[in-house]
Amino acid sequence: MKLPHPVTTQFFSVQDVATAVHTLGLPTVFQRLADTIRADYLRWNDFEKCARVANHSKDGVIELMPISDAKTYSFKYVNGHPKNTQNGLPCVMAFGVLADVDTGIPEFLSELTLSTALRTAAMSVVAAQALARPNSRTMALIGNGAQSEFQALAFHYLMGVQELRLYDTDPRATEKLITNLGHTTLRLRLCSSVTEAVRGADIVTTVTADKTNATVLTPDMLEPGMHINGVGGDCPGKTELHPDVLRASAVFVEYEPQTRIEGDLQHLPADFAVTELWQVLAGQAAGRADAKQITLFDSVGFALQDYSVLRLMRDLAKELGLGQPVNLIPELVNPKDLFVLLQPESQPARTAPGVIKDIILA
Repeated sequence: MKLPHPVTTQFFSVQDVATAVHTLGLPTVFQRLADTIRADYLRWNDFEKCARVANHSKDGVIELMPISDAKTYSFKYVNGHPKNTQNGLPCVMAFGVLADVDTGIPEFLSELTLSTALRTAAMSVVAAQALARPNSRTMALIGNGAQSEFQALAFHYLMGVQELRLYDTDPRATEKLITNLGHTTLRLRLCSSVTEAVRGADIVTTVTADKTNATVLTPDMLEPGMHINGVGGDCPGKTELHPDVLRASAVFVEYEPQTRIEGDLQHLPADFAVTELWQVLAGQAAGRADAKQITLFDSVGFALQDYSVLRLMRDLAKELGLGQPVNLIPELVNPKDLFVLLQPESQPARTAPGVIKDIILA
């Protein structure tokens, strides 16, 4: 007897993601991911949403990010520990699941450390395409750590950014970034300060990692028409932007209840007006008003983006024949008999004669 549903879960590893990117090319993967995110955001009201559940400690945070529609339940487990790099570990590590709503079966299990970097960069571009000036070609990239190459290349491939102005408090991080981007046609300009990097930039992306209330960008650095892509501030007590930067900008967010807790928006009162990005994408709210307006995407990362990247990775697994089945769920002839799995195969469980009768009589 077999169960009516498959009980194997498809596992997609870091190497599978890398193989998919090598096979299709990074520009194609970014484009498909941006298209997937945009399509899912246009179904915003189909999803049951909540802010992520966070467990904070002195040096970091561990979070669960769930979301579902009528068919699929998704979650991501992710941490953020900036000091990890001192011990040779990534500061962000993650995995995620797609499960069938009708049965609860986890159908797809994937790494999300590498995939989250891809989806965060793709989400930044989706927002910038809706909010930045369409002829934006120069971007300041403040923070040159693990996320920086992904941001740089997504904006290069999908928005036509040609010049990057780079700054990080750690010169080695910038050296690493320059080395990794050496194969591209991007013009890379090493800057000695944030002020120098943002001067004249069409887009400013901040992607710093310290768990502090920092002021990486201050109002005196703002210029008319800038689009600010604030990526690094993503939990309580971790910010990058001076509050007056938000006050001077039209502010757009992923999911307002979460951003008010975790984003740079946490500095401002609850009645400070913001617009959820899905409304702009759906044509229900205006994006940029004019060429001189300063727009700001206060990005903290939202579960719908993880659903999108998991959905795309599941599709790529099928298209490219990647991944492998794993047994997370036991296959049972009698679904009410879980204990049978503990019986030695050579000694199948038996009931001694008369025992059942004795139990019934008792």
